[in-house]
Amino acid sequence: MALNSCLKVSRIIPRVLHRNAIHLACTTRTLKNCLGTHSLCVQYTPPVTCRGGTQWRYFSSSKEIDVSYEELKKLLAAGTASVIDVREPWELREYGNIPGSINVPLGQVSNALQLSPEDFKEKYGGTMPSQTENVVFTCLAGVRSKTALDTAASLGYSKVKHFPGGWQDWAKHEILQTKE
Repeated sequence: MALNSCLKVSRIIPRVLHRNAIHLACTTRTLKNCLGTHSLCVQYTPPVTCRGGTQWRYFSSSKEIDVSYEELKKLLAAGTASVIDVREPWELREYGNIPGSINVPLGQVSNALQLSPEDFKEKYGGTMPSQTENVVFTCLAGVRSKTALDTAASLGYSKVKHFPGGWQDWAKHEILQTKE
């Protein structure tokens, strides 16, 4: 069953991606299905071009790039990560924001992360993260923050994560804590 699903996907993906003219890297890996048998499955990874050449990055909703509410609280308390909220300014005014986060609207993320640290601080009011610093992206519900994460990774940021619950999850946890 798992082998059939994998084979179907491996036949469809190249056709879809070829139509969109995306260059691919093809690797195989062994998957273990529910019966305990192993099968080969093709995995396609789009290249990311950045300064210094092409880098290969897996674009999946991997748990290693997701940050939970508790992890985000710890990172903020320790000051070991820059938190960038990619919502529009009117959304922050209407709904609220995570204390300590910097607002950089999604449409400006690419340009913002290429500014000089002085220009970044002047425009966005916070310290610009370095390419080797922990950066956590957040938004309202976790969709735009994933896009921002991919943008930052394409610019060479190596420790990027996102808070998939976004402001909605943050507010829910904060309200529960104040009731206790």
